[in-house]
Amino acid sequence: MIDSIQSFSKSYAEARSKFLSAAVDAALAVESHIHPLRGRDGEELALDVVREGPLDAERVLVVSSACHGVEGYCGTGVQVAALRDSAWRDAARDAGVAVLYLHALNPYGFSHWRRVTNENVDLNRNFHDFSKPLPVNTAYRELHALLLPDQWPPRDENVKATERFIAERGMLAYQAAISGGQHEFPQGLFFGGHGPTWSNETVRKVLRPQCANAKRIAWIDLHTGLGPNGHGERIYAGLNDAATITRARRWWDGGGVTPVTSTYDGSSTSAPLTGLMWFSVHDECPHAEYTGIAMEYGTLPLTDVLLALRAEQWLQLHPEASAAQRNAIKAQLLAAFYTDTDEWKHAVLRQAHEAMLQAVRGLSEM
Repeated sequence: MIDSIQSFSKSYAEARSKFLSAAVDAALAVESHIHPLRGRDGEELALDVVREGPLDAERVLVVSSACHGVEGYCGTGVQVAALRDSAWRDAARDAGVAVLYLHALNPYGFSHWRRVTNENVDLNRNFHDFSKPLPVNTAYRELHALLLPDQWPPRDENVKATERFIAERGMLAYQAAISGGQHEFPQGLFFGGHGPTWSNETVRKVLRPQCANAKRIAWIDLHTGLGPNGHGERIYAGLNDAATITRARRWWDGGGVTPVTSTYDGSSTSAPLTGLMWFSVHDECPHAEYTGIAMEYGTLPLTDVLLALRAEQWLQLHPEASAAQRNAIKAQLLAAFYTDTDEWKHAVLRQAHEAMLQAVRGLSEM
């Protein structure tokens, strides 16, 4: 992949413009699904779809960005660089692999510097059968009031209570309680929703025709916010199926240097999650073999990331906050999910390129 930091952007509008321009320059058609709301600066929002390869391709690689809105600042850089890399495009084409780029799964969060959708839903906790009982997160219920106090920054007693929870139960339990997903507090953190969001429905609408003829599907969903700065953890993204996990590890294990981790066996920096987006493949494309990873790039320490998320959610509940506090909290959130340095961007592109080539080779296995 062309290692150009020029593929990254400073805003959603700029990112979308670069993505659309790269598609036009590559002579590829764009299918735009327009969001019902507008962006932070009044701009149009959309999930833009670009496909390279015939619709009857039996092997399809999906590369997606901005499942978690603000994390799109990383993912869009990878997608733009890929579209401008003729060597990468030739490699996929020669292997008979069609590549499906899904730009800005959650364009609202991308534009407004939020991790969640306009419904305050974590998109990657929203893929449930809502006709059935939803998971109950009792640990989050216990923490909710503590996580979102009346005042920000939190008072000393709030800080001490949080530290006491971590000391007694451990950081992993604290992370799992917050990030696992919950359906009880619509204005809380990591809310999974009471029904499918616009992004959920649109992703499904895209997958059905785009993968109708696929026999094998791979998916690399680009994320940020967990792990050491600049390191791209390959987190298995799929059902708890031993054969599929083994296949993912065969495809993407970078010689032991970048092993594929899993929330199912506790090897990932991510806590176990519910309502994952990748489950939609099994619903919409049951005829295809599926293998996927979330490419998770580290930014700041976990405690800083969780604090930034708490601050930003508090801000949504307190519109009376001053402009100075609002700007500071938004900047804090962006820094938690996007490291704006050349070194970090080069590391992102290098590891994404490797993972995409590995996916092409895996899809081409006989």
